[in-house]
Amino acid sequence: MGLGGAEFRLPLLIGPFRFAALEAVILNKAMSLVVVASSLFFRAGTIPLGTVASHWSIIVNLLAGSLLGAWFGASWALRLKSDSLYRVIAILLLAIAVMLVIGHNTATGAPILTGSAQTIAGVLAGLIIGVVAALLGVAGGELLIPTLILLFGVDIKLAGSLSLAVSLPTMIVGFARYSRDQSFSVIARNWIFVLVMAAGSIVGSFIGGRLLGTVPTAILLPLLAAILVFSAYKVWNHK
Repeated sequence: MGLGGAEFRLPLLIGPFRFAALEAVILNKAMSLVVVASSLFFRAGTIPLGTVASHWSIIVNLLAGSLLGAWFGASWALRLKSDSLYRVIAILLLAIAVMLVIGHNTATGAPILTGSAQTIAGVLAGLIIGVVAALLGVAGGELLIPTLILLFGVDIKLAGSLSLAVSLPTMIVGFARYSRDQSFSVIARNWIFVLVMAAGSIVGSFIGGRLLGTVPTAILLPLLAAILVFSAYKVWNHK
């Protein structure tokens, strides 16, 4: 789907694996980097990397905002109290569930803006996406894909690969900001867990790349959205 899968991993890290909110976000960010990088490679069989690179102007436009947003979002997460961060995560998960359904049902067509207006809107959209991605430790594809389709008129399959190309550097910036805080030591303390879960994610991203276009969206999207809504409820009531 062009997502890093972190939207579904984060509730698991907070729930069954019992990590605190900030630790879960940092671990999620670490594993999301692995998934995004591998997914971009595995999708290359369907969407060649050369095709992705040929749309460099769109990537740069969104990155102009998302890199700054990622740094700001990570800084904000580090300052939030744990209870407040749980609330923010729950609200964002619920919003992502809505965007997942609406965004992936968006039909490709002419871009809604052109010229300088499109460029400015791209920077602003990137800024918001960068903040959300850093706060949740996610790739931000659920926001990037509808942005790419509506704002730039990109085909939905290409949008999935472009979203990964934007997500990778955006996540690296957020990751770098988290690395300056003492909470970052959670990765070193749980490095075996990180490696095992990341390995599973790579296998999953390979399978997902092979299944690209074969799994009915009409079945997959409502199921994933329902999981996110349930996860938002559980995180909101987390003790």
